[in-house]
Amino acid sequence: MSTAFEEIDLHALASMPLEQVDSLPFGVVGLDAASMVVVYNEAEARMAGLDRDSVIGVPFFDAVAQCMNNFMVAQRFEDEVELDEIVPYVLTLRMRPTRARLRLLASPGAPLNYILIER
Repeated sequence: MSTAFEEIDLHALASMPLEQVDSLPFGVVGLDAASMVVVYNEAEARMAGLDRDSVIGVPFFDAVAQCMNNFMVAQRFEDEVELDEIVPYVLTLRMRPTRARLRLLASPGAPLNYILIER
């Protein structure tokens, strides 16, 4: 099983223990059907400068990452039931503009949708 940004499988990610998700070198955000944060790994907490406990259970697109509340990210999770796409992106919230790659992952059988963030 690969844990590379481009290759990690949605179902493998969903079954990983938190310690393994925390060891990944890129940000991992897991969202429930209402876009509430369920998973927020150590790399993302460090790179975003947000404490994990302050974002778990919070609406991601409305309160954590408003810069992703648009047609390129948030709307994709509403419009598409199956997603596995890498999107070049510029993060702008609480920081100077930072180039990143986002990987959007969703599948009808998966309990969570994921946004992987590689800075």
